[in-house]
Amino acid sequence: MTRARVAGWLLLTLAGPVFAQADASGTQAERRNWYGDPFFALSHDVADCPLPLGPWMTRAEMRDDAHYRVERGTTCWLAHRCTKPNSYLYDAPIAEAAKAHFAGDRRLAGTSIWLTVQRRFIYAEGCANPSFDRDALRRGLEALPDVEQVFIRITDDPHRTLPYRIRARPERAPD
Repeated sequence: MTRARVAGWLLLTLAGPVFAQADASGTQAERRNWYGDPFFALSHDVADCPLPLGPWMTRAEMRDDAHYRVERGTTCWLAHRCTKPNSYLYDAPIAEAAKAHFAGDRRLAGTSIWLTVQRRFIYAEGCANPSFDRDALRRGLEALPDVEQVFIRITDDPHRTLPYRIRARPERAPD
């Protein structure tokens, strides 16, 4: 197999599932997780909670982000804040640590929360009732090894304007 074929296969493997979504102009744009950034459900109890966009982007967005991503990834190492040469190399272990830390956590009952991990940052997006302790979630995520920053974007009403971009809105049963 040639290097080009191997590189192409690797890109498709890392890109994960593909879906199309209308862009701002109304045309369909194929979206992928081009860089294989960790994205997973921490909980899934709110049936009508819209799925976050997460790391999915169009080819054009991926191209626009490529240089910036390389620069952001290596800055940590160049500034001697990371032992790995690229801060994105921490993401998979951070995701696994988050899954293990919150596995079976009853405090997540009644929530639908997805995590995206990119360059040692964790984005927690989804739905929870108003009494859900968002600060406890933040503290739990910040306590994980190698996490640099945590962003909590959780709504208590999935039917109003959301604090995160979405991939799709769940189908609702007819009244």
